[in-house]
Amino acid sequence: MRAAIAAAMTRSKREIPHYYLSTTIDTGAVMTWLRAENERRTVTDRLLPAVLLIKAVALALREVPELNGHWVADRFRPGPGIHVGCAISLRGGGLVAPALHDADTTGLSVLMQDLQNLVARARAGSLKSSELADPTITVTNLGDQGVDAAFGIIYPPQVAIVGFGKIADRPWVVAGKIEPRPVLTATLSADHRASDGHRGGVFLAAIDRLLQHPEAL
Repeated sequence: MRAAIAAAMTRSKREIPHYYLSTTIDTGAVMTWLRAENERRTVTDRLLPAVLLIKAVALALREVPELNGHWVADRFRPGPGIHVGCAISLRGGGLVAPALHDADTTGLSVLMQDLQNLVARARAGSLKSSELADPTITVTNLGDQGVDAAFGIIYPPQVAIVGFGKIADRPWVVAGKIEPRPVLTATLSADHRASDGHRGGVFLAAIDRLLQHPEAL
């Protein structure tokens, strides 16, 4: 596992001209909506913040499609759909990033079930080959490890990876006053052959905007 990861990441850093961007997002609206939503659900049907982040990434890719796809034979090939690879750590060590297919059109409840199922099968070693081959972008979320920000390395032939850190209370200016707000850092590592910093900035801004209206995800 480590040898395969090492080979892929070495190839990535050698061949892909990465650029890196980050933004800090106020998640107050997300957390307030999530608490209210989960109060109406059974324990087994409750949503985690991670699924809202994945859905926001998927919807933002509709606005910046050049981040969704693969670099093959010296050109960008758009993905056949928005298939978000989710980085999952394995109990025995190592990492896989299988796909949540068509994440942009899947409702939050089903997406949450699909994510839980994907994690369980990844750790049981029962993933389908298509789930490992199909991702058109990857999301890595290290918030549960206490990480403030995660700048990932692109998994070739993909052209982008999104990272999320922990949600934590920070001083934030609201209507001219400083108050504690739950915020997180979102990062983008992208292939400069397929996109540029301006488009990457548009993408991160779209994620921020979408998360301010979680009821619409």
